[in-house]
Amino acid sequence: MNEINIISPYKYNGQWVFDDPDKGLEKEAFVAGADDIIDRAVQDIPEAEKGFNLIFSRHPFPGYQLKFDRQESEAGGYWYYNEAFNMKGWLCPALFQYFDKAPEHIYVQFKRK
Repeated sequence: MNEINIISPYKYNGQWVFDDPDKGLEKEAFVAGADDIIDRAVQDIPEAEKGFNLIFSRHPFPGYQLKFDRQESEAGGYWYYNEAFNMKGWLCPALFQYFDKAPEHIYVQFKRK
């Protein structure tokens, strides 16, 4: 497993999705609050809906912008809470394509492509 991962979400039919052919994921959707968090986090990235880089890790890294704390499990995934936004979002079982187990914290950076 990589220490730092990068995906490039984009809007498809009005929904945030991402592709990762190496993991067998195509148009994997962000739902249940995770999409709302992305809307807020990328509001200053021009044309984010056409794609942006989302960099994430279980460990803090230089330039990370938000920290998400693991909450309860549900439907094979986990809820994560961000204190700065006071928002919670669900990450589906695709989470386990990047982590062997749900990390206690996920550190994230949102960047223009």
